[in-house]
Amino acid sequence: MQIPLDYETLRVIWWGLMGVLLIGFALTDGFDLGVAALLPFVARNDGERRMVINTIGATWEGNQVWFILGGGAIFAAWPFVYAVSFSGFYLAMFAVLVALILRPVGFKYRSKRPSKTWRSAWDWALFVGGFVPALVFGVAVGNVLQGIPFHLDSDLRATYTGSFLGLFTPFTLVCGLLSLAMLVTHGAAWLTIKAELGAVRDRARAYGQIAAIASMALFAVGYGFVAFGSMGYRIEGAIDPAGPSNPLRGESLASAGGWLANFAAYPWMWLAPVLGFAGGALALIGIRAGKEAPAFVGSSMSALGVISTVGLSMFPFILPSSIDPKSSLTVWNASSSHMTLFIMLVVTVIFLPIVLAYTAWAYKVMFGRASVSELNANPDLY
Repeated sequence: MQIPLDYETLRVIWWGLMGVLLIGFALTDGFDLGVAALLPFVARNDGERRMVINTIGATWEGNQVWFILGGGAIFAAWPFVYAVSFSGFYLAMFAVLVALILRPVGFKYRSKRPSKTWRSAWDWALFVGGFVPALVFGVAVGNVLQGIPFHLDSDLRATYTGSFLGLFTPFTLVCGLLSLAMLVTHGAAWLTIKAELGAVRDRARAYGQIAAIASMALFAVGYGFVAFGSMGYRIEGAIDPAGPSNPLRGESLASAGGWLANFAAYPWMWLAPVLGFAGGALALIGIRAGKEAPAFVGSSMSALGVISTVGLSMFPFILPSSIDPKSSLTVWNASSSHMTLFIMLVVTVIFLPIVLAYTAWAYKVMFGRASVSELNANPDLY
């Protein structure tokens, strides 16, 4: 069978699609995580907590589709990346999994009993379900930027030599806090849209302003680590972008400030970090002024800019090795076969528009503010 797209093009397309799926997850399930992380702070009584929960209660399950799609895409399009990352980050992934399991259980069981202790326990479970993934996802990205301590043997078996505590360094904690602040800003912007006018919305605006300032400051600090901390990798010698998927067929080297090389070669890439800062500033202005649309657009722009900055700075690397750079996984040496990528692309072209159309329709149908009076009148709500 003649495949209409060459191998190199398909690899770049799937690198881009992986970024699209991660951004889609941040923009949709990201505000769910942010709202959950804000729950104990913006709501002071049972009615307010129920209202906050119901601002995301109608859509949180659908939003998690992006997380599943992202994991599935990594597994199918980049099997080496999936194998190394999920093995090396096993305990961190387990912590995220436990936290994510607490979310559906918390939503479903929280209001089943009138006991104050019962409901308070589930409220904190929902907080953990939002706080932990938002933090750990950022820590994971920080570790990827630093380089993962793994190497491949001649049979392409990966050996991870790091530890769970080793995942937490000053830089990775900055990345984790950036992720948390970014998603809390997004969640606060969502609450200004969905929560009824009153105390909860006012508290969300207060915390959202703090989070927006923190996200811009942490993004700047992260840039400082990358620019002045000799962080990055580069490919040594020529490499065939259409060659076989064998991570050992090329050679990589650590390079001081290597993650900024793409920005020097392609100045248009600076649009990504500019978008990250501009989005944070717009979110701050919108939240402070009580303008829901600019606030949410700004927090979305911030997430788009921050995630795009990471992807563009690392290209073509996906998972660099800190102890054996030649084992690093790149767009060119770690993908699935030519045929697999093409079949997956055809399926994506067919079904992704359906997912987007259904998501848009669901949000349109469920549009409107949640209110305490509505909760009292409708016992079917969370």
